[in-house]
Parts: sequence; structure tokens; C-alpha cells
Amino acid sequence: MRHLYLHIPFCHRRCSYCDFNTYANMEHRIEAYVDALCQELVMLRDRLPPLPASPEATALRPSIFFGGGTPSMLSPAQIERILQAAAEIVPLTGAEISLEANPGTGLGRDYLRDLRSLGINRLSMGVQSLHDPTLRMLGRIHTTAEAYAGFNDARAVGFESINLDFIFGLPGQDVAQWQATLSEIIRWEVDHIALYSLILEENTPLYAQVTAGRLRIPDDDMTGAMYELAIETLGAAGYRHYEISNWVRPSASDRPDAPPALACQHNLAYWLNSDYLAAGAGAHGHVFPQRYANLRPIDSYITAVQSGRRPIAETTLLTSADLAAETMFMGLRLDIGVGFAHFAARVGQSLLNYYGPTLDQLSQQGLIECNAQRVYLTPRGRMLGNQVFAHFV
Repeated sequence: MRHLYLHIPFCHRRCSYCDFNTYANMEHRIEAYVDALCQELVMLRDRLPPLPASPEATALRPSIFFGGGTPSMLSPAQIERILQAAAEIVPLTGAEISLEANPGTGLGRDYLRDLRSLGINRLSMGVQSLHDPTLRMLGRIHTTAEAYAGFNDARAVGFESINLDFIFGLPGQDVAQWQATLSEIIRWEVDHIALYSLILEENTPLYAQVTAGRLRIPDDDMTGAMYELAIETLGAAGYRHYEISNWVRPSASDRPDAPPALACQHNLAYWLNSDYLAAGAGAHGHVFPQRYANLRPIDSYITAVQSGRRPIAETTLLTSADLAAETMFMGLRLDIGVGFAHFAARVGQSLLNYYGPTLDQLSQQGLIECNAQRVYLTPRGRMLGNQVFAHFV
């Protein structure tokens, strides 16, 4: 299957916690950037990754993912041009085409209806909080009411796959406030939810405020309690915790030994350590045995593409050991874990032969379990995921 990531690094305003490759108040550069992105996609046509052989990866739909930044700053006409260029790499028919969309960026039924008409069939909305003072502190440009309106409008125009993203462990947040947020999410009848613990990144305004003592964030114990509360609350509401940070409403066709039908196909490609192409300023692609990163500055990226050069800033040569390690610590994020057949197909060696002693050690510590088909994290292993993953790095 073909998977393509498209980076749209524009934002109306940069959030206080963000260290991504994004640029605020650069609307005047969007058209030139779209031109360059389409040109880069032409360059990528002859560099398609090989089709994956693993059973899980083969079952995925092809995918295109507009990430950012704020891709919903693009006009429908600009998105259409990009999709026409991308179709040379990923056939649009049958593909899951996802777009990150931020409430407060002019989302409305007309715009969302245009997205659906272009073939966008999955939205990932960055809500982050349902507490308006917290949204203002984070530098978000939307309110809770606008997030709810955007979600309902997307439903109304026919989006069946909508993911809402939230952050916990935020300054001033406590368990009671987080419980209220979880209850509200459930009341909205959201089908797919991504919950991420706040990571303080250096060189961001939020990092400076916290380190200076002007804001306080919950300690590790409280943040862990929030995560456990999410597991308990969403589980009781019928959600499947199919990935460490992601929950989904089950579908009738779901099987316990396979990813759920409503899971994001593009993200599954990452967790299954599949190859994927990427385009755009600062975008990262992975075609074994190489990982590549594009130039980050927008003007440098545009200049390189206009001169007929691929806008690559650096490449990393991956070894077979890298491939094995990444297949393990990415795949173990899923509730189904890593299948023996998947590992053998991706790496070319038996999982038990390659990692037998490591698996025995983790099993004795109660962090993983094995059955005849796969290895997966225990509930305790999920709470201590980073410690498990470190055994494979």
C-alpha cells in the first residue's frame, strides 16, 4: 500500500506549547508553498516504496495525510491541486484521505462540504481542551462552543471518521476537571479520541512560563492518575483502547486480533513500521533502508524545489537492527501488539529468535504477554510503555 504525508506548516497563531515546524501569520506564502509542494510530489513519483509484505500492513487502505500546522487554512482549490498531484503516488479511489483541522479557522458547513466533495474522508480536529481559560492560556484561537459546532458541522455534511485530539496534564488542570472533559467527550458521542500527555518542549512560551514558576503543571502522579482515569472512563463507555494514546468506538466488523475499522489508516502505517513518502517543508519520510527529512525553512524549501532539486536536508541510513527495534517499539503501542508473522515479514527473521531473552525478561516483569500469534503489552506494560520500549532501542 502507498502512504503519503503532506506537511502544511502554516498557523494563524503559534500555540504556547508548540515546537513543530510551523509559521504564524504567513498567509501570503501559502500559494507559493502549494506550488512547490505539487512540484515536489512530481519528483516523488519515481521513488515509490515497495509494497509491504506483512499481513497487517497489506490489509491497510492507501492513505494521504494532510498534517501541520493547520491544513484547514488551505482553500478547497489549493487542496484540490495538491490532491491532483498526489494522485500520481496514491490513487485517490479507495484511499483514506485525512486532514487536520483546527476549530476557529473558518470551519463551517460550506467549507467542510467542499472538503468532502474533494475526497477528504477523515478529519482530525485539534480541540486540546474543553476549558476556555485553558484554551486561551495555550494560545488556541477557538472556544469550546466553536469546537462543538465544528464537530457537529462535520457530522452534518457527512464525515463519518472524525478524530478529536486532547491534552492532559495541562497547567491548572486537576483530576476533577479532566473527568468533566472525559464525560463531555462521551456526551458528544465521538467515535475516535486521541489523548496526549503534555510534553514541555524547550524554546516554547509555555516551557518558559513553567520553568519561571508563573504556571504550574500537574506532577507525574497526577498526570498518571489522569491517564488511568481516561482508561477507566472511556472503557466503561464502550471505547476500545486500541493504541496507547487512542480510543475508538468498536464496529460490528472489528476483530480482537486486528486494528479496529475506525482507526486512522495512516497512523496505523506508522505503528506497523510501514514505508511512507512525505512532502513539504520539514516533512519526514521513511523508505527502508533510509529515513529522510526535508528542509525546514519555507523559503529554503521553495527555492530548492523551484531549482529542480529534492528539498532534502538530511538522510539517515537504517540498519536491520534499527528496522527490528522500530518494528517492536512502534507495534507494541497497539493493543494487538506485534504479530510474529508481521515481524518476520518486515524484518526477515523470527521474533522469538531475534528478541527471545528480552521477551522472557519483560514477561517475567509482567510487562508483556505472548500467545501463539503475537506479543503485546499488559495493562501494567501500557502504564510503563517507555520502559518497555527502551529494551528495544
